Amino acid sequence: MKISVELTLIPIQDEYKSVIKGFIKKLRNSEFTVLENPLSTQIYGDYNKVMPFLTEALEGTFQDTERVIANFKIVKSDRSNYEPSF
Repeated sequence: MKISVELTLIPIQDEYKSVIKGFIKKLRNSEFTVLENPLSTQIYGDYNKVMPFLTEALEGTFQDTERVIANFKIVKSDRSNYEPSF
C-alpha cells in the first residue's frame, strides 16, 4: 500500500537548524521520493517500508535532541504527483 507522509520537525532549542538539516539529509539518503518546502517535508513510498524507516530516523533524532516535536500527516495514496486543478 502506497502512502504519502508530511513531516514537520520542531526542535525546541537554540541550535534548531542543524537538527532539521540532519533529519532531512537522512530522508534524502533513503530509497523514497522526498519533496521539501519551507514548512514541511513529504516522503512517499510503500507503507511497510516507509514507517520502519521513519521510526528509525526519528529515534536517532530524538536521542540526539533534548526537546523536539514531530508532526505527521499520513495519507493512504501516493500524492507525489499532485497538481492543483484550479
